[in-house]
Amino acid sequence: MKALIPAAGLGTRFLPATKAQPKEMLLVVDRPAIQYVVEEGLASGADEVVIINSHDKKAIEDHFAPNPELVALLHERGKHAYADAVEYVGNLPVSYVYQEEALGLGHAVRCAAEKTGGEPFYVLLGDVLVPGNEMLPAMKAVSDAHGGASVIAVMPVPDDQVSRFGVIAGEAVADDVWKVDSLVEKPALEDAPSNLAVFGRYLLSPRVMELLADVKPGVGGEIQLTDALDAVLQEEEMYALIVDPADGFDTGTVESWLETNNVLFERKNA
Repeated sequence: MKALIPAAGLGTRFLPATKAQPKEMLLVVDRPAIQYVVEEGLASGADEVVIINSHDKKAIEDHFAPNPELVALLHERGKHAYADAVEYVGNLPVSYVYQEEALGLGHAVRCAAEKTGGEPFYVLLGDVLVPGNEMLPAMKAVSDAHGGASVIAVMPVPDDQVSRFGVIAGEAVADDVWKVDSLVEKPALEDAPSNLAVFGRYLLSPRVMELLADVKPGVGGEIQLTDALDAVLQEEEMYALIVDPADGFDTGTVESWLETNNVLFERKNA
């Protein structure tokens, strides 16, 4: 199984910091944000992480490339822990495909179709960090219990936040699992079927990748992953795992990135 990480976006909310530095490379405590996501994908049992990159973001690829010269220099200077950290990240099984044009999340995922090889796959949004690495295995367990169905992570959000997210409609089948009937993108509170917002972690059946080939541009002229998920619901069951807000961190805005740094720094040094 492959873990796909879309990373070709412009990072406009962080400009001018992201003019020359990819948003995914911004530091969160002691490593770039995208390293957390790569490590989570590998901890889930994925045999390879596929980053859907832009040709303008060479820094991401440099970060995960081996650098034996730097490792040797650090060892020579007695900085063995730093040498080990550099060697470790350079040996992670990461590969790349390229999104030539920013045409939406669904388009980005479709760019990795050949990599998934007709198998189920994970999608991990780079704005969301899950340092405990427990969310994807829990989603896999739900999928296994329901015949390999697609599973999405959802999180309860306050009423004043509902209109910012895609939310699910459906019914509970266990304390923390819903069977999904439909997904509604950014509904008004009075129209929202629940307060369970999609959280940026997906385990998707091969049929989703097939359907993405036929999805037409939607909101903002982009190819939306949500549209493919709506389409697959006409053919297959889908489930949602309700996750604890304490298990995941949003880094999509400057404010949430700063808050994530503060919380994770305190945890690291507790």
